[in-house]
Amino acid sequence: MSDAVLKVTGLSKAFRDYGSELKRFASWFGVKVTPREEHWVIRDMTFAVGRGEAIGIVGQNGAGKSTLLKLVTRTLMPSSGSVEVNGRIAAILELGMGFSPDLTGRQNVYHAAGLMGFTREQIDKAMPDIESFSEIGDYFDEHVRTYSSGMQMRVAFSVATAFRPDILIVDEALSVGDAYFQHKCFKRIKEFRELGTSLMIVSHDSSAIQSLCDRAILLQGGRILQDGDPVEVMDAYNALIAERENSSMKTERLEGGQLQTISGTFEAVVEDIHMYADDGRAVEFVDVGQSVELRITVHAKSAIPRLVLGYVIKDRLGQSMFGTNTHHTRQVLEDVQAGQRVVYRARFPVNLGQGTYSISTALVSTDTHLVDNYEWRDLAMIFTVANHSHPHFVGSAWIPPHIDVEPV
Repeated sequence: MSDAVLKVTGLSKAFRDYGSELKRFASWFGVKVTPREEHWVIRDMTFAVGRGEAIGIVGQNGAGKSTLLKLVTRTLMPSSGSVEVNGRIAAILELGMGFSPDLTGRQNVYHAAGLMGFTREQIDKAMPDIESFSEIGDYFDEHVRTYSSGMQMRVAFSVATAFRPDILIVDEALSVGDAYFQHKCFKRIKEFRELGTSLMIVSHDSSAIQSLCDRAILLQGGRILQDGDPVEVMDAYNALIAERENSSMKTERLEGGQLQTISGTFEAVVEDIHMYADDGRAVEFVDVGQSVELRITVHAKSAIPRLVLGYVIKDRLGQSMFGTNTHHTRQVLEDVQAGQRVVYRARFPVNLGQGTYSISTALVSTDTHLVDNYEWRDLAMIFTVANHSHPHFVGSAWIPPHIDVEPV
C-alpha cells in the first residue's frame, strides 16, 4: 500500500522472565541470555493502514489487541518486526491517559498535550475547545481524583482529539462514557475521517465496528485470524466466541459474493428458511410495511433437552434492525427428540426502509448463543425492501406519523 500511513511488518512481542534483573539488564546490551520463561503475546503480524482508512481490531480477551496498540504507539518495543508510522498519532489506550490524580483537569491537559509535542501557546489556543467539548463544567479546575470514570474519559478524549491527528487510535475507553457523549465522540471521529484521519479502534460493539470501519482485523492467540470486510469479520468473531470444545465453524461464499459463517455443534440445524406473502408466495422482494411470514424449519439431529430459536434482521452494514427469540416470547421447546423437525412461523409487517437486509438465525438452549450453540447461521436469508405504495421517506425504519398542521 503506497499511501499507507501505518505499516506493520512481521511484528512480534514476547514478555520474558530472566530470573534476575542483572540478566535482564545484560540482555539489553546484546548479551545472549536464556530467559527462564517466555510468553509470546503477538506473533508475526503484518498489515497496513491507508491514509483516511478506518480499521477495527476485534478478538477475545487475551488475543493481543491492547498489546498491538501499545506497539503501534511505541509505548512498548517489539521483540521482532517493525512498525512504520507516517504522521502524528493520537491515542486513547486506557482511561485517564496517565492523568495525575493530584492535578486538576486543566493542568492535566497541559501535561498530556505537552507530552504530545504541543507548545504552551498551541495548548492555550485549544484549551477553550477542550473545556467546551468535555462538558464537565467547574470540575475542569478540580483535582482529577474527584472525577468519575466517565469524566476522566471526557477530558482524555477531548485533549487527544483537540488537534486533528494523522492516525487516531482508540481502545475500549469509550465504553465507560454515557450514551450522549459516545455519540459526540463518534461524530468527531467521523468528522476527522472526512478530513483524512486514519482510525484504529478496538471495540466489542459490532455496530461501531461496522458503521465506522472500512476493514476489520480479527485476532486470536496473538495472530491475525482474519482481515477483511467488517461484516464478515464480525460474523467470524461472533462464531468464534460461541465455539466450545465440540463446536466447529465453517464459511461459505454465497452466490451474491457474501461470506456466510456457520458455527455450532450442529445437534440442531436450520434446514429451510423462506419469507412468504399473504397469498402464500415465497418472496425475496417486499414492499415497505408489507405483512409477511418468516418460516423456518429446524431439524434436530440429536436429542435436545431445551431448544430456543432466535433470529435477527440486519441491514447491509450488519447492524441489527430487530431480533428476538423463543426464550423471550416464552415458547421454548422441551425434550425435542432426535430426528424431529419443527416449523417456526413468525408473522410481522416489514416496517423497514428501502434497502437490502439479511436474517441471521440461532439455535440455542437459553437466551444467548454463548451457552449451548447448536447452530449460529449468518446470512441465512437475504431480502430486499422497496417502496412501492408509500410517500417518500428516508431512514431504516417505516414509522408513519400523523401530522397536524395548524396555521396561527
